[in-house]
Amino acid sequence: MTPATRIPDSAAARQLPASIDKRPSMSMWAIVLAGGEGVRLRPLVRQALGEERPKQYVPLLGDRTLLRQTLDRVELGIPGERVIVVTMKQHAAYTAAEFAGGPAPHLLAQPSDRGTAAAIVYPACLIATEDPEAIAAVFPSDHFIGSGALFMAYVAEVGTWVAQHPERLVLLGAQATTAEVEYGWIEPGEWLGDLTTGPVRAVRQFWEKPTLVRATRCLHAGHLWNTSIIVGAARTLLQACRRGIPEIADALAGLATRAGTAEEGAAAQAVYERIPKANFSRSVLEACPELLAVARLPRLAWSDLGSPRRVLEVMERLGDRPAWAAALTP
Repeated sequence: MTPATRIPDSAAARQLPASIDKRPSMSMWAIVLAGGEGVRLRPLVRQALGEERPKQYVPLLGDRTLLRQTLDRVELGIPGERVIVVTMKQHAAYTAAEFAGGPAPHLLAQPSDRGTAAAIVYPACLIATEDPEAIAAVFPSDHFIGSGALFMAYVAEVGTWVAQHPERLVLLGAQATTAEVEYGWIEPGEWLGDLTTGPVRAVRQFWEKPTLVRATRCLHAGHLWNTSIIVGAARTLLQACRRGIPEIADALAGLATRAGTAEEGAAAQAVYERIPKANFSRSVLEACPELLAVARLPRLAWSDLGSPRRVLEVMERLGDRPAWAAALTP
């Protein structure tokens, strides 16, 4: 597999705090989740393109697709040769078009959708085999983040903390501004350490897409939105997976031993046919709260682009609403 194209961002890099190096000294890898179908955004994508396709392959904000924006941001802090994009076999035409102009990242094309659990476990197995001391950062490919350079400097700092505390998986939480019922929420617990942007805390409780009453209580209590961005030692990710979803973890660990061989394709098909579908947050993170920590993002704009409303809200914030969106309302 060839490394991804790295696009420099020297102007943005000048925004980095002087105390944080843009490239972490530890071995950090990225797992970029790009296998979703984006069902809720299909009407908006149809309006934008006149056809349906997964949202990560659509230039909703500017002239780059959401996946390309994610990779450009990630590669400000993690070399392309240590970036794995997890996609689906049925997306092959989209990925071919996405990377037609240059080298592609490491692409892990799953034969079928088995949820975010498998999409994180399998690349974590490959990373741990290749680099047992690696720190892995998991990034969804459908986020808007205001400053990529500041964000990746923060990820590097979290990675440095994790290297010193490899028993913890750090969830990145966003400062909540509304009682959002479509996000997960995290209640921070006791103090575990400090970053330049604030403390690292244990995780006391999760609420996944709560009622409006519960979301309002979370907002008033100062709880954080769950961004689904995770930074942790690859081996700790696998430890958590073996605890929460042992049958999936064992099956994918076995599959990883065949990676790069002529048997890999057929073996992957057989493994994915028999493992269940599982959500990583519900099946893994909620099963091992003592392994978790949470750190709040620095002051930058963040949004999960999972619904038409949030896409249109970001367009309004950027003041860059294309003609096709003019008739739509948030």
